[in-house]
Amino acid sequence: MSIGKSYILTREGLRKLEDELEYLRSVKRKEITEKIKVALSYGDLSENSEYDEAKNDQAFVEGRIALLENKLNNAEILDENELPKDVVTIGAFVKVKDYEFDEEIEFHIVGSAEADPVEYKISNESPVGEALIGKKVGDIVEVHIPKGTNKFEILDMHR
Repeated sequence: MSIGKSYILTREGLRKLEDELEYLRSVKRKEITEKIKVALSYGDLSENSEYDEAKNDQAFVEGRIALLENKLNNAEILDENELPKDVVTIGAFVKVKDYEFDEEIEFHIVGSAEADPVEYKISNESPVGEALIGKKVGDIVEVHIPKGTNKFEILDMHR
């Protein structure tokens, strides 16, 4: 049996994935089962778009359940009490000055399973996250991105 990729999670990230998995198993599966029953009552499946849609929904949900189960089975939960307080690590909130846009941004460094760039939750595996890991307040980091190089100064960090 091959060992899958391990997923580093914060306690918050673990809880979020567990909640989503529970919702998919207990609510979405029942909703889809009901949609399939209704679609089957329409008769001929060869031209039954409701049935096709419900089966597609079922395949998506079952795929998402399998993905979440894999992430949870291979999760490494961070013990934030064991992490250094003065160095950027996963779980840290890092306030930086973005020199390209001349603005301050606060990132939450998380594992890849929790990343959500819209919410400024960036993965430790992303170019910016990887560049910030191991740095301290006052450090200036250069990040190589597809369109060149961007420079950030670490202004503050907390957990």
